[in-house]
Amino acid sequence: MRRVQLDQQIHFLTFATADLDAARQFYVNGLAWQPLMDVENEIIFFQIAPGVVLGFFEAGKFAEDIGVADAPSISGATVAHNVDSRDAVRAVADAMVAAGASVLKPPQPGAFGGIFHAQVRDPNGLIWEIAHNPGWHVEADGTVVLA
Repeated sequence: MRRVQLDQQIHFLTFATADLDAARQFYVNGLAWQPLMDVENEIIFFQIAPGVVLGFFEAGKFAEDIGVADAPSISGATVAHNVDSRDAVRAVADAMVAAGASVLKPPQPGAFGGIFHAQVRDPNGLIWEIAHNPGWHVEADGTVVLA
């Protein structure tokens, strides 16, 4: 069997959403993100990093696109947003809550690795971790450095 090499990179993260309008309200109106593409009643994409796009696909159309009866739900996953300080963790969590997120874990020291973080859930159930870890950082080219 011939082994195929897959480049270690991801360009799109797309999640089924039961309420595309709630996703739009949260990300566009609440967080002031600019859509890369927004197709009403279908899908919305956001450029979130160089070469990386986050998408929210209306659940029925998502299921149809992948050929299943029902769209699978998001489970056991988080999307992380790293910031430069504990104050920034608080500010971002507050902004997300003001935009319609619910708090799962208020800003606090984490149990692992010296992190200070908060966790919030967007209106469609996607869990966001807002984190500050003084031992980790993101280089100007987008490379993540873990100490």
